[in-house]
Amino acid sequence: MSITTTAHLNFRGNAREALEFYRSVFGGEIMVITYGDFGMPKELPDAGKVVWGQVAAEDGFRVMAYDVPGQAGAGTAPAPSASALSAPLSAAAPSTRREHGMTLTGEPFFLSVRGETVEEVGALWEKLADGATVVEAYGPAQWAPAFGMLTDRFGITWILDVAAQHANA
Repeated sequence: MSITTTAHLNFRGNAREALEFYRSVFGGEIMVITYGDFGMPKELPDAGKVVWGQVAAEDGFRVMAYDVPGQAGAGTAPAPSASALSAPLSAAAPSTRREHGMTLTGEPFFLSVRGETVEEVGALWEKLADGATVVEAYGPAQWAPAFGMLTDRFGITWILDVAAQHANA
């Protein structure tokens, strides 16, 4: 059996913009299907929003995205809490930060991108960092030749690192 796992990100009306940005960073092909493509009347506000989208690159990078219906504003759609189910969504500042050598976060996940060289991952870092909040600057780490963490302009927190070379046992 063979399986793959792809992050499926939920947005509040800017999934297409996020997918276009991720394609500019990682390359690959973008595919987008809107609610209107699935038959929603074109005059409804959500008709142009993304019901399914994906960026797929030959090197294995994949990310999917979706605009949650009825959600307005930029950013990702947070998981609803009991008190937030009836409250409107608001854009929130990134909730991941470093303090005293520890990563503190309220995020349910990070996306991780690992490459083989400092240069190839550094080039991705430079592109992804455009408009981002840097949590940990990209550079040498105790466990890897290079590591960095940032929250991009869409509210997604990414970890980029270079695979450490391990001796075969």
